[in-house]
Amino acid sequence: MVNISICFISFIFLFLCSMFLFFSSIYVLHNEVVYFIEWEVVSLNSSSIVMTFLFDWMSFLFMSFVLLISSLVIYYSKEYMSGDYNMNRFIMLVLMFVLSMMLLIISPNMISILLGWDGLGLVSYCLVIYFQNIKSFNAGMLTALSNRIGDVALLLAIAWMLNYGSWNYIFYLEIMKLDIEMQIICGLVVLAAMTKSAQIPFSSWLPAAMAAPTPVSALVHSSTLVTAGVYLLIRFNVLMDQTVFASILLLISGLTMFMSGLGANFEFDLKKIIALSTLSQLGLMMSILSMGCADLAFFHLLTHALFKALLFMCAGAIIHNMQNSQDLRFMGNLGVHMPLTVMCLNVANLALCGMPFLAGFYSKDLILEIVSMSYVNLFSFFLYFFSTGLTVCYSFRLVYYSLTGDLNSSSMHYLSDGGWTMLRGMMGLMIMSILGGSMLSWLMFKVPVCIVLSFPLKILTLVVCIMGAIIGYLISDVTFYFKNKSLHSYFFSWFVGSMWFMPYISTYGVINYSLSLGYLTNKGLDQGWSEYFGGQMIYYLLMDYSRGYQLFQNNSLKIYLMTFMLWVLVFVLLSLMI
Repeated sequence: MVNISICFISFIFLFLCSMFLFFSSIYVLHNEVVYFIEWEVVSLNSSSIVMTFLFDWMSFLFMSFVLLISSLVIYYSKEYMSGDYNMNRFIMLVLMFVLSMMLLIISPNMISILLGWDGLGLVSYCLVIYFQNIKSFNAGMLTALSNRIGDVALLLAIAWMLNYGSWNYIFYLEIMKLDIEMQIICGLVVLAAMTKSAQIPFSSWLPAAMAAPTPVSALVHSSTLVTAGVYLLIRFNVLMDQTVFASILLLISGLTMFMSGLGANFEFDLKKIIALSTLSQLGLMMSILSMGCADLAFFHLLTHALFKALLFMCAGAIIHNMQNSQDLRFMGNLGVHMPLTVMCLNVANLALCGMPFLAGFYSKDLILEIVSMSYVNLFSFFLYFFSTGLTVCYSFRLVYYSLTGDLNSSSMHYLSDGGWTMLRGMMGLMIMSILGGSMLSWLMFKVPVCIVLSFPLKILTLVVCIMGAIIGYLISDVTFYFKNKSLHSYFFSWFVGSMWFMPYISTYGVINYSLSLGYLTNKGLDQGWSEYFGGQMIYYLLMDYSRGYQLFQNNSLKIYLMTFMLWVLVFVLLSLMI
């Protein structure tokens, strides 16, 4: 009973905070004001430590969405995690996670950003290893070590920012853009964002983080951990405009989008398919951001958060009912057994595909039309549209395996929609997935955007989506499945299905090799040669000298006589030489 009350209190508090922040964002957006608050934490003589907070429409709106999703996820966890003996610990970890994200969102200062950034990394490690087994420990280690690269990049950026005399980056963005040397900070921030948002070659940790409980996955993949990198780049977008880093990021994010979309079509783990779809959408946000459309990237970030959290919550409800089985091939005909859950799943899936007038449509369609209108190279143009087709393809493949045909699980398997607690949490997000896109587009874009394209370009998005849906449904069909030529090549299926061998390279290659190298360096240098010629040698030399001095201190007559005779001998030899 105590656990339930903690969940309920957290839900109510976060939900009310979310509503307050949402209306605050409307007020700030309407009046075009920015609040910059400085809090003097410690003042000692002439030195003071000041904490700065930036409250503008972007931070208010993002915080309200994070708190809304986290409140519904905690409410959903009340039933989903009801069998857990450490429910209090789980809720506290989730609240710490949300608090770290809040600190990152409102920080215009590199130091406080690092606090929130590292807080996310540390708490995410604790949540990934929550189910304490070897797979979770490996996934947690991969997540933590991959994200450490970004942490180091941020630390280096902090060191370089000392050239400006302050860490409040928000004041120096325009100057940094003109200063060629300070473009190093831009490169380091891009590297940090790439690790946190799992772009190539740091993509392998994102599907591995699925070892965490499903409510955590819903929170991580929608609005917290993986979006931190995108949000940081949105804040630094002035610095990145028309630089070589923008071109590199456009290529890498486009390839990430393509790789994850292709991999999801070869995957049978329900949670991993949704994780790979997150990776694909992150690639989309990063690529449009690198083209200079920061508002569009932020718009898609918010709409994506709504339907992605809903997708994970529906997947969690299905896994819960399937007795913890995540394999698509054991599902089937779920619409009969779990109608409400499947209804929410279909809404989220269609929003992901960009179905007109759902949340995903407003952002994805606008992004693709802006790309069609922009001066972008042919390869990036192909990656945008082909990856969109792949998104629809794996979404309809998921629909085929879970909702059509017969149930492939045990005949004695009882399936139902489950408790109303989980359903209420899902339905709250379903309403937002339907209304959120239009509401946000009216709020964020006060001036209507008119995009004029030729008929083939205008209809290209629709054609790509319809083709993707047909192909996704067909390749899942059993008669077509065995005729699929790609499945006859085991190596190709393995290569595409394993994210281009990135998990193997990251774990067996980079991490294993670097840890082994670190062990050998520590043994050979720190505890070996440098110890022998450094600390230990000084110690032994001092010991020898002290023994010699000790002999003199003993006032031995023999020593004085020997010393006197040596001096005489030296004197005689010198006299003879002269």
